[in-house]
Amino acid sequence: MRPRETPERLAARRAQALKLLKDGLGATEVARRIGVARQTIYEWKARAKRTGRRHNQRGPGAICRLSPKQQKQLARELQRGAYAHGYPEDHWTLDRIGRVIFDHFGVRYHPTSVWYLLRRMGWSSQKPQRTGLLRDDQAVAEWKDKKWPRIKKVVRTGGDLDSAG
Repeated sequence: MRPRETPERLAARRAQALKLLKDGLGATEVARRIGVARQTIYEWKARAKRTGRRHNQRGPGAICRLSPKQQKQLARELQRGAYAHGYPEDHWTLDRIGRVIFDHFGVRYHPTSVWYLLRRMGWSSQKPQRTGLLRDDQAVAEWKDKKWPRIKKVVRTGGDLDSAG
């Protein structure tokens, strides 16, 4: 199991392991000293040989295909609502947003990529609140105020429970 340490500390452990290997120690001894599985040492060694980079260093992700100006335009379009874009319900899905992006900017996004884009823009996932079609909020409020207090159980305090025995 991976230890809960900072990325810098984990990188230092990998660097130390690679140095010990370079100094001539075997993988089993290095694994024992560092406190990892022998297979982990082999993986670190192979990756270092393949890439010449540190173990946890990743290449840059794909650049965003929408400029900051286009992202602001997209935010305005989304705030107009799904009705404004011809959808029967006023909620957004990743597929719908991807379609709006394609229609306005000519750029195709996979739904997963739409999610990454929205998170980068500061948006979050929201679930629509469902309510009954025949809900009468005034009647519900009245029921809560008048009927509920009469039928709910009253919790006894600790003093009443101790004297029962």
